[in-house]
Amino acid sequence: MRAAVSNWRQKTLNLSCAQTHHLAASADQTTPKTFFNCDSHVKHLCNDRKFSEAIHILCKNKRLSEAIELLSRIDRPSPAIYSTLLQLCIQQRAVDLGKKVHDHAENNVGFRAGIVICNRLLDLYCKCGCVGDARKVFDEMSERDVCSWNIMVSGYVKAGDLGGARGLFDEMPERDYFSWNAMVSGYVRYDQAGEGLKLFRVMEKNGDLGSSKFVVSSALSACSAARCLRSGKEIHGHIVRTGLDSDEVVWSSLSDMYGKCGSIDDARHIFDKSLNRDVVSWTAMIDRYFEDGRKEEGFKLFMELLSSGIRPNEFTFAGVLNACTSQSAEYLGKQVHGHMIRIGCDPSSFATSTLVHMYSKLGNMENAYRVFKDILEPDLVSWTSLINGYAQNGQPHEALRLFELLLKSGNKPDHVTFIGVLSACTHAGLVDRGLEYFHSIKEKHGLKYTADHYACVVDLLGRSGRFKEAEDIIVSMPMKPDKFLWASLLGGCRIHGNIELAKRAAEALFQIEPDNPATYVTLANIYATAGKWDEVAKLRKVMNDKGVVKKPGISWTEIKGKVHTFMVGDKSHPYSTKIYDYLSELFRRMKEEGYNPETDYVLHDVEDEQKEQNIFYHSEKLAVAFGIIATPQGTTIKVFKNLRTCVDCHTSFKYISKIVKRKIIVRDSTRFHCFEGGSCSCKDYW
Repeated sequence: MRAAVSNWRQKTLNLSCAQTHHLAASADQTTPKTFFNCDSHVKHLCNDRKFSEAIHILCKNKRLSEAIELLSRIDRPSPAIYSTLLQLCIQQRAVDLGKKVHDHAENNVGFRAGIVICNRLLDLYCKCGCVGDARKVFDEMSERDVCSWNIMVSGYVKAGDLGGARGLFDEMPERDYFSWNAMVSGYVRYDQAGEGLKLFRVMEKNGDLGSSKFVVSSALSACSAARCLRSGKEIHGHIVRTGLDSDEVVWSSLSDMYGKCGSIDDARHIFDKSLNRDVVSWTAMIDRYFEDGRKEEGFKLFMELLSSGIRPNEFTFAGVLNACTSQSAEYLGKQVHGHMIRIGCDPSSFATSTLVHMYSKLGNMENAYRVFKDILEPDLVSWTSLINGYAQNGQPHEALRLFELLLKSGNKPDHVTFIGVLSACTHAGLVDRGLEYFHSIKEKHGLKYTADHYACVVDLLGRSGRFKEAEDIIVSMPMKPDKFLWASLLGGCRIHGNIELAKRAAEALFQIEPDNPATYVTLANIYATAGKWDEVAKLRKVMNDKGVVKKPGISWTEIKGKVHTFMVGDKSHPYSTKIYDYLSELFRRMKEEGYNPETDYVLHDVEDEQKEQNIFYHSEKLAVAFGIIATPQGTTIKVFKNLRTCVDCHTSFKYISKIVKRKIIVRDSTRFHCFEGGSCSCKDYW
């Protein structure tokens, strides 16, 4: 038998590297399987029975499974072998292979794992989410060091078991910075910032442990999460007392705390005192201004960054571009775009996707598509931004064409993409096609319907007057209809004069948001169109009794980087005299062209002449008139409004675009209207 084994081993060692694979289970096996693929050096080491050296080489080359197979060739592996193998298991998160090493060590007669090996096992199991296995090893350890305790505490924290982590933490015979930081940061991560702050105060009482910058940073994160400015200021004092105010990590966390707690000026003070400001700290400070609504200071700081010599990154650009989008600051957005081109910003970065989003949201579809075409592999955000942009800018067929290209590209649409698709069908009057897309969301693409999808399809049906189908869908919804759905239905009722259904939709909206003036105004418009002035008066009385005030219409336009804002009948603008004179001239020429004022939607039961006066000085008309007189002939006029534009303004802009031979773009609260040559991109279907 011994001779047979010896003969078998010799045959195995003489096999080529491509043929050897693993040790046979029985000694009389004559055709062993391939042991492993290895280079000539490992082969020679195996031939010389230097298996430990071979294992180290295999581990160095990340060939973990082959290295573990060699364990069975060593009679008594050293602790160093086990340690090396376990370390590679940790790096590769190979818990199953790690368990093989663990089993081998336990079955190795005479071998007793020390703290180092046990800690590696703890680390492996905890990092791979096997906290139960780690706890078993921990409980069986004859001796433990602070590292053993820390690994287990962190393992419980990572698993979300803060109770288990705190129980072990309280039992610890001694703690270091890592112990405290694991618990404090764990509380912050799992939305228990208050507990984290309490623990930090306990730590402070223990003496000089508070000099750890990592624990202090975690405590500041707890203050940020809890929006606890008072505690944050106390920690600021602690930082100064312990000499941590020179540490950039702590200083950055302190600035972040002040920013998130709403103390932007203190955050800026910390930022200005920082000696080594990098692009991350610049970007964070810029974003804080934007989040706090202080856009001018945010843009100004961005300009300072550009002149500082520090190169902005894609996060910086994305934040500024999003601010340009929310503030309708296309002029500045174009400047940012130019700077991105000059410094060679990666066209595949998400900052470029944000650029597509900005141009789409601001109605510049030519630039949006130009940027999109330069992206080698557009992500879903870029596709969706463009589809939504075309849908909102009166080019629904282009939106649907792009959606079909998206499907062919291999990208999978998400629920946001379908909002744009359904919106395109809505504004193109493609009801049946829209219903097909709606059904495909679940049946073809395997997505769940959202409340937004239902609101879109109800809008689609309501605008076309198919109210029975809309009501059937509302009844079949798995979730309760939200305010957007009822508002969509109410809008359809306004178009088709469905008073009874409008009452039901309005009543539902009154229950959801009783103080929203838009519902009262829309219902009043429906009554006014039908000549039901008594009902209009009742609604106005209800509004007065409840203190519901109609949101004032505000329109604005950007000329050479400066934003000009107008309200109805506004005469505060320096050019107001010229604006009103020009509007009077336009009014005269429009009437010559056949314009009749749309006074049906004026809520007051007053004389027609007064109604005309009421509607002809709406904020968007003032903004358009100013744009015309303030820009050269041929310049496109772009105006934004916070509310939905009125019917008369929509009619007027068609006439004005023809008279002055200008393209006029109006972005109201719902969509873009592009007026040119006497017609609108919405084809009057809005």
